Amino acid sequence: MPTNVPQPSLTPTGFAAPLEADVLAGVFADLQAAFGGNLNEQLDTPQGQLATSLAAQIAATNDLYLALTNSVDPAYATGRMQDAIARIYGIRRLPPVSTVVSVTATGAPGTIIPAASLVQATDGTLYQSLAAITITQYGTAELTMAALDTGPIAAPANTLTRIYRAVPGWDAVNNPLPGTPGRDVESRFDFEQRRQASVALNAIGVLPAIRAAVLNVPGVLDAYVTENDTGSTRAVGDVQLPPHSLYVAALGGTDAAVARAIWTKKNPGCSYFGNTDVTVTENASGYSAPLPTYLVTFQRPTSLPVTVTVSIANSQSVPSNAVAQIRQVVLAAFNGEDGGPRARIGATLYSSRFYAGISALGMWAQIVDVSLTGGAASMTVDIDQVPTLDANSILVTLV
Repeated sequence: MPTNVPQPSLTPTGFAAPLEADVLAGVFADLQAAFGGNLNEQLDTPQGQLATSLAAQIAATNDLYLALTNSVDPAYATGRMQDAIARIYGIRRLPPVSTVVSVTATGAPGTIIPAASLVQATDGTLYQSLAAITITQYGTAELTMAALDTGPIAAPANTLTRIYRAVPGWDAVNNPLPGTPGRDVESRFDFEQRRQASVALNAIGVLPAIRAAVLNVPGVLDAYVTENDTGSTRAVGDVQLPPHSLYVAALGGTDAAVARAIWTKKNPGCSYFGNTDVTVTENASGYSAPLPTYLVTFQRPTSLPVTVTVSIANSQSVPSNAVAQIRQVVLAAFNGEDGGPRARIGATLYSSRFYAGISALGMWAQIVDVSLTGGAASMTVDIDQVPTLDANSILVTLV
């Protein structure tokens, strides 16, 4: 006996499921036919409860299949389905990354500070050194340390001050500059943006190919690629690019891996510009020792601390934890954790980027003004800088 429940269909615009009300009507029609008619269709009757349960199960199955079919489209894919689509392009979702801080250690000359030595920040976060280092004859050494916990942990200047695990001869530690915040596991939005960029991963000689290769380096958080293809110096923001030069700014990843990614994609004869020099050895088959070597130069961007000032209307409905809530949504928007674009190298930041997250907190969050550093509505980040923001730099006032 055919059913009266309307069936889903595959249309030119995709999977189309019937309305749940129509499914319920179809289930009641089937029950009427099965029991000879005259059933009371009130939902609080036994047959009403049965029909409602059956309709809910059918609708849930339709919804599940709708989610599956939508996930075939990269624009809507999430989770495991997005991972599967990315595998076609040979890329994987980036794992979470720790905050990295450059610290100055002082102590007796010749003291060896082992790898994995621990320092504690004033907020209690533990950081470990990434490599062993020896204190110089001047009594200082520069250490690179990473937080034990992953994610965008803020590390303001002068906060890594306690040696957590003592090393004889190592007396003190401090970070004169703020650290580079880490990252949670790559978000759906960022992963899709990188997948789109990776379409150029197999190309050579074009800027998108170089950027795609650098973004695919483990640990790289962001990259900016441009060039000066003219015969004279050209200004890009505050950076003066020499003639016929390639410029790559990369945040995160090892120097060696970033340099090799650049070298494998750039055109022959093109010069570089930046503040970091790395020697890359050609190890392709067909060469015998001594292998050819090439000096690759790229930019390690400096931190650009950003301040966000938020003013909201004061009222009795403003909760006691309003400041904490606002700081959380502003940080989420800045880091792209809300599904929107994150603050990047060379980008223009707009104060309006934070409106939606603040307004979504509730009717109490009546925005009077949101401004960036210096009270500006927007600011442009230079291509040799990476914008950073911590909770203490989000100033919230009630007016």
